Amino acid sequence: MIATPDRTPLPRKFFDRPVLEVAPDLLGRTLVRSTPDGPIALRLTEVEAYDGPNDPGSHAYRGRTARNEVMFGAPGHVYVYFTYGMWFCMNLVCGPEGRASAVLLRAGEITEGAELARTRRLSARSDKELAKGPARLATALGVDRSLNGTDACAAGDTPLRILTGTPAPSDQVSNGPRTGVSGDGAVHPWRYWVANDATVSPYRAHVPRRRRS
Repeated sequence: MIATPDRTPLPRKFFDRPVLEVAPDLLGRTLVRSTPDGPIALRLTEVEAYDGPNDPGSHAYRGRTARNEVMFGAPGHVYVYFTYGMWFCMNLVCGPEGRASAVLLRAGEITEGAELARTRRLSARSDKELAKGPARLATALGVDRSLNGTDACAAGDTPLRILTGTPAPSDQVSNGPRTGVSGDGAVHPWRYWVANDATVSPYRAHVPRRRRS
């Protein structure tokens, strides 16, 4: 018998921990996106940790900017950034405040509201691909920069919330290098995923861009 996922919101203290503890512990948790068109729920299956000033791969490695300001705030808030001039990606800030670490939400399984997610991901060949990758996840959920700074731990009706869900057993969690990270940050095995889950995105090493001649 499959247990019903716990709908209890995760408290702020869950995120007020070192990012390398929070990241694998997010696997199996439920992310709920509330919209005027209805809710979408997603079971997290893949994440990446970014450890602020200790991590060359982090947006906060060189300090505070207008873009990464939310990362320096209270844990449990949403950090959304725009990349490649076309995609949004979603992160959850980890504590303590001022530390600027965050977890990138890379992939998940849509467990509620798949019909709505499909209208945003018309190119998906199956429901397993609706949120298979960080940009696809954000697109399926309708996440953009207007949600940057959202408190995912706030009480009441909020546009984004993290619920307890059903945490992935530790023996089902794998880890390895982060996708597309270059330089010194490429060596960190801070990508975590649920082993053998069809919604996890394929690993891709960083490929330097070629300069046009």
